[in-house]
Parts: sequence; structure tokens; C-alpha cells
Amino acid sequence: MVVRRPIDPIARFMQEHDVTLMHLSSLNRATRALVEHGYSRETALRVRDAVGFLADEVEVHNRHEEEALFPVLERYVEGPTDVMREEHRALKRELKKLRGAVKKLGAGRPRAATLKAVRTHAQTVIQKFVNHIHKENNILFPLVQKFLTRDALREIARRLV
Repeated sequence: MVVRRPIDPIARFMQEHDVTLMHLSSLNRATRALVEHGYSRETALRVRDAVGFLADEVEVHNRHEEEALFPVLERYVEGPTDVMREEHRALKRELKKLRGAVKKLGAGRPRAATLKAVRTHAQTVIQKFVNHIHKENNILFPLVQKFLTRDALREIARRLV
């Protein structure tokens, strides 16, 4: 018989943040390399991989926060979830701009201006993501742990499945 322990939803969100931070670091290194050393297929692939992760996995992560965590938290406290939802929307808009710039990398040798645009958009995305993750890890999640009961945390965990 397999005994299943309920997941700690806050630990799960924080682990996903850690993975996101690794991809942001990779994006930062790769876009810096594009500007400093010029285009290479390998570096462009690293940029595309990082951006793909952010576009796909972070979208799921944010949806989980908005559908599982935020409605439960809003029973206890108002305000912080509105800020986080707005940041999710802003992150999505900035990521869309970055994806557009990355598409211009194409398969050939892009111009220096294109490489710089990718780097500039990436820096904006990285800064916004890092700031957002910091707020959630250091403000929102401690608030959750302070105000939510074990039953509320279990409910969030159930909503994540």
C-alpha cells in the first residue's frame, strides 16, 4: 500500500520559483553572450529554451496560483492577490515582447540591433520576474503561512491536483 502525503503547496510554488530562477539565469547569460560575442546557433538555442520554459511553465505556475492559492487566501486577507494578478499580467506582456524579439533571431545572422533588442527585453523580463518571485517568496507566502489553516492549505493542495 502506498501512503500519499499531501503536498505542501507553498513549498511546491517555491520549488517552481527556484527552477524559474535557474532559467532566468540561463537567459541572462545567453543574452549577454549574444551581445558580447555575437550570434551563435548554440547561444540562440539557449535563449529559445529559456524563453520557451518561461512562456509555458510559468503560465501554468501562475494559473495554479490564481486558481488554487489566491481564492483561498482571499478569504483571509484582501489586496495582495490583486497586486500579484496584475504582476502576472505585466509579466505575460513583457514575455510576449521578448518572444517577438527572439523570433527575429531567425536561423541566420541577425543584426547587432536585433541582438541588443533581445538583450534589452530579456533584462526587463528577468528584473520583473526576480522582483515578483522575491515578493511572493518573502511577503505573500509568509502571509499565507501565517493566516491559513492546515485545512486551507490542504484545500489549495487539492486544487493543484
